[in-house]
Amino acid sequence: MLSGLYTVIVTFAKISFMNPIISKLLPGLLPLIVFIAADEFFGPVIGIAVALGFGLVQLLYMRIRQKVWDRFVLIDTALLLMLGAVSLSLEDEKLFLWKPVLMDVLLMGFLLFSLLSRKNLVLLMSKRYMGDMQLDDTQKKFFNRNLWAFLLVSFLHALATVYAIYFLTKEAWLFIGGTLLYIMMGVYLVVMFLVQKLSKKRSSAEYVPVVDEEGKIVERVSRAEVHNGSKKLHPVVHLHVVRHDGAFLLQLRPNDKQVQPGKWDTAVGGHVSWGESIEKALQRETREEIGLKQYKPLFSQKYIWNSDIESELVFVFVYRSLETDKFTHTQEVTELRWWTIPMIKRNLGKGVFTPNFEHEFAMLVKI
Repeated sequence: MLSGLYTVIVTFAKISFMNPIISKLLPGLLPLIVFIAADEFFGPVIGIAVALGFGLVQLLYMRIRQKVWDRFVLIDTALLLMLGAVSLSLEDEKLFLWKPVLMDVLLMGFLLFSLLSRKNLVLLMSKRYMGDMQLDDTQKKFFNRNLWAFLLVSFLHALATVYAIYFLTKEAWLFIGGTLLYIMMGVYLVVMFLVQKLSKKRSSAEYVPVVDEEGKIVERVSRAEVHNGSKKLHPVVHLHVVRHDGAFLLQLRPNDKQVQPGKWDTAVGGHVSWGESIEKALQRETREEIGLKQYKPLFSQKYIWNSDIESELVFVFVYRSLETDKFTHTQEVTELRWWTIPMIKRNLGKGVFTPNFEHEFAMLVKI
C-alpha cells in the first residue's frame, strides 16, 4: 500500500493551476500514476520495472526532441525508483505495517527539502511541464502554502497510522493507512476549492487594477481607494446602445450612487475588476445593467477622464441595437429610456446628464 504522494501532486496541481496547466503537468505525472497502479496491483518489482521503463522512454524522447539530456526526467525516474525500492524493502511481514508511515516520512522529507532549500524541487519539476507558463509571486506563495498543508496532512496521517499499528485492529489499520489519506486530501481539496471561489469573488468585487496611460497594469488597489481622491488611473468600460433612428438608450443612475447620483448616463458603465479583461468586464456590466447577453459591440475610442474624486481610463464601445433586442434592468439602474438626438441636445449642460456622457456624446455625434 503506497503513500498518497500521487494524490498530493495531482490534488495540488488541480487547486493551484486548474485545467489549462494540468494538461501540461500530465506528461510528468503519467509515470507516477502508472507506477502506483503497478505497485498496488502487481507488486513493487513490476512497479520498479515500470518506473525504469518510463524513465528511459521519456529520457530518449526528450533527447531526440530537444537534443539534450533532460535532468528533470532523471529526477522523476530517480524518485520513482526510490519509491519502488522502499516499497520492495517493506514487503517483509514485520515491516509491512510501517510501510505507509515510512512513505509519509519520505514524502515529508521531499516537501521539506523543497520548502526550505533555495530551489523548490516541486515547483521546478512542475515548471518543467508547464513550458513557457510563468507564475507570479502570488501564485508561488499559494503554491508553497499548499506544500505546507500537504506536509501537515502527511504528518497527521503518519501519526494516525502509528497509533493504529499499536492500538487498533488490522482492519482499522487498513483504513487509516490507505483510505484515510485520500479522504483527508479530498476534504482539503473541497475546502480549498470553496476558499478559492470565495476569494475570487471577493477579489473581483473589491479590487481594481491601476494602469498607466496606455492601459498597462501597474498595481492592484481596493475599489474604495480609486474613489477617495487619490486620482489613481483605473480602467472603466462604457457602452452606447444606439437605435436605428439614432436614439440613445440611457440609464438613470440611482440616487444612492457615490458618483453622479440621479443623472442620466450611458446605457452601460462600470469598472474593470482585478483579473478581468476589458471585453469580459463589458460583457459582465452589460448583462448586469441592461440584461443584454448576445450582442456585437464595436470599440470606438479610449480617453482619460478626470473628476474631483477619481481618474479613469475609459474604453468606449458602441452597439447598434436590433429590433429583437430585449432590455431589462436590475437594482443597479433606476430606469432605462430611449433619448433621441434632439432631446439630448436640448438638455445638454443642464445637469440632466453625467459629464462623462455629454463628453462622449459630443465625440460620437460630432456636435
